[in-house]
Amino acid sequence: MQKTHYTAGILQYIPVFYVIWSDNLVTASELNVVQKALSEDKSLSKDEKKQLESWLNPKNPPSDNELKNWNHIVSNSDVKLVESETYPLAAFSQKVVCTYHEVCPFNDSLKDIEVNLGIQPNHYNHLFDVEVIQKSTSDFYDASEIDIILKGKHAKVVDGFRADLKDPIFKWDVHRNKEEFREVVLNQVKTLASKGYGAMAYPKEYGGKNDMEGYAYMFENMMYVDGSLTIKFGVQVGLFGGSIQKLGTKKHHDLYLSDAGSSKLLGCFAMTETGHGSNVRGIKTTATYDKNTDSIIIHTPGKNDNKEYIGNALHSKMASVFAQLIVDGKNEGVHAILVPLRDENHNELPGITVEDNGYKLGLNGVDNGKIWFNQVSVPRENLLNKYGNIKPDGSYHSDIKNPNKRFFTMLGTLVGGRICVARAGLGGAKMALAVAVKHALKRRQFNDSIKVQEDLLMDYPSHQLRLTPLIASAYVYHFSLDKMMSIYCDESQPDKRKVETQVAGLKSIITWYANETIQECREACGGKGYLIENRIADLKGDVDIFTTFEGDNTVLLQLAAKGVLSDFKSEFNSAGFTSVLKILGIQISDKLTTINPVYANKVDKDHLYNPKFHKHAFNYRTRRLTYTLAMRIRGYIKKGVPSYQAFMKVQTHILALGKAYSCELAYNTYCEYVENIDDAKNKALFIKLGTLFALQEIRTDAEWFLEQGYLGGTKSKAIRQRVERLCTELRPHIGVLVDGFGIPEHCMSAPIAQ
Repeated sequence: MQKTHYTAGILQYIPVFYVIWSDNLVTASELNVVQKALSEDKSLSKDEKKQLESWLNPKNPPSDNELKNWNHIVSNSDVKLVESETYPLAAFSQKVVCTYHEVCPFNDSLKDIEVNLGIQPNHYNHLFDVEVIQKSTSDFYDASEIDIILKGKHAKVVDGFRADLKDPIFKWDVHRNKEEFREVVLNQVKTLASKGYGAMAYPKEYGGKNDMEGYAYMFENMMYVDGSLTIKFGVQVGLFGGSIQKLGTKKHHDLYLSDAGSSKLLGCFAMTETGHGSNVRGIKTTATYDKNTDSIIIHTPGKNDNKEYIGNALHSKMASVFAQLIVDGKNEGVHAILVPLRDENHNELPGITVEDNGYKLGLNGVDNGKIWFNQVSVPRENLLNKYGNIKPDGSYHSDIKNPNKRFFTMLGTLVGGRICVARAGLGGAKMALAVAVKHALKRRQFNDSIKVQEDLLMDYPSHQLRLTPLIASAYVYHFSLDKMMSIYCDESQPDKRKVETQVAGLKSIITWYANETIQECREACGGKGYLIENRIADLKGDVDIFTTFEGDNTVLLQLAAKGVLSDFKSEFNSAGFTSVLKILGIQISDKLTTINPVYANKVDKDHLYNPKFHKHAFNYRTRRLTYTLAMRIRGYIKKGVPSYQAFMKVQTHILALGKAYSCELAYNTYCEYVENIDDAKNKALFIKLGTLFALQEIRTDAEWFLEQGYLGGTKSKAIRQRVERLCTELRPHIGVLVDGFGIPEHCMSAPIAQ
């Protein structure tokens, strides 16, 4: 046992004090943190506290000889500094005490100092002449346990699917020729379909497992292989096959569903038109019933009325075509009709014209095209007639008499596609985060001494701040989408309008999040992130379009906001606007509770980390935006402004409400899930991730909260500091957190992630 004249109580603080004084700049905040820790440390004697406090006087700092003595004691302890410890400096200090004294219990006060000051190993590993064990991440948490929590009840499906991705056909590669790339992706789709994955969401009698929730998980995992595979697979079995399943009846299922799931019948989903974009109700393609021939005539009336950006268009034999159904001269609204596109030799049938969209920013393995129809005749039975039918006598019938309700019911059955797109975007974000973090845990750059190894990128607080909150968001959005798919698949809830509103908002914020995350990861990897071989560049191009298809995000956010305004009880349109205001009058008082100034500046940790505060903040934002939006619209209408124009004038306000509502929904859903995690250790980790998500969201929208008086400047600053501290606390576990995503090793092909 080595000797020192310092007591164990004093010695445990010496490494910390040395780090604090080493830069000759002790700030008031540093002093406050250390003084508070000393005052709460019950293990210290009065004399020990007095001695330690004497070293915290900026006017009379420790002498140079004292500092040299501290360094000598620490360096001669032969203690190793382990970078991956949960609390590296506190653990290091404890070990130093163990070298000189027989009793050396771990002191939580040291841990609090380390956490609250954001002290990182790279701040001090060059100060002491000790061996540094540069283990990049802690093993306190088990990534496989986290993966099990994420997979939930779908573990068997997910594990089986990941194992099948070991097939060499799924090996990622660089593709320069789009025709060759398309063939590779087509074969990948057929391979998955042959293994039963294509029919997974279909009924058992058509080769499926009736497992839409498991199917959604595949989307996330397919992104680890390639975005083009994910989207082409989704078009084939989710959109084309899904339209047959959800909009057709038994006769259509018997004829086509099994072949769609097995990819024996390749098809596409022809909804969007060049001139009409997201306005599905306004599409111009017509489907006119001809009573004389008992057939439906599909026709594209104008140059810009063609179907646009249709995935699988060049490989397909058939299309689900959305058109205005005209029976006996009456437009019955948008319906879907199955239209053959090509013969057995893959030649276009008479009246069909298909053009290649050509090269795109990404997803060049998907054969997107334009389709025109020139008086194409198909049998009456090709109408997908679950919600609207042409009877043998040539008359139209629907059990849903209201055309608006019928239209939204038909579209509502396809909400699962939006969940899957969000899931795919999330998969792309997880993949990019895994690559960026793994790179940052081995890439070293800069140091203040040429004598020691450079610092890990991940040890820089700025690097932690740019990646860690994004990881927390990935976990929050994961469980949000889980819940949405569970609700969507719940047959006991036949009215899908509420979940359609919720999914519209979540799809928007999650696909935007995915794009922002991938861009941040690209920059975090520097030039290496720009190389195609490291996958992020491809992810950037592929996921970019997710903000546009399956519903443009800006349009979908307005749908979400309208759902909030109408309390999901009626479609929001000009005819129903008065009823919407009546509902608001019942739900929202004309005055919101004034925020107490004390609350607006409450900054203690227990408050800022409390989910009740986060939920209150998010709910306040949603309620406030709802109320002020309704009052603005009402004000315009009272002045005689037509309701549609009134709506246009507050469009940016509507988008803000859509985002606020979706964020609140995501966080509340996450908290509900975390409450049910049994393992205390993992539950604590997930709670911390949720806290980081919430505080980062409040911090990002601090301008709004400050304008409303909900936050004071002191509290806003405290939240920013807490976000940084949480990133510091999660630093030792960041490698485990991205491994917890469960990305198979055989899919982690990026060289910088090896």
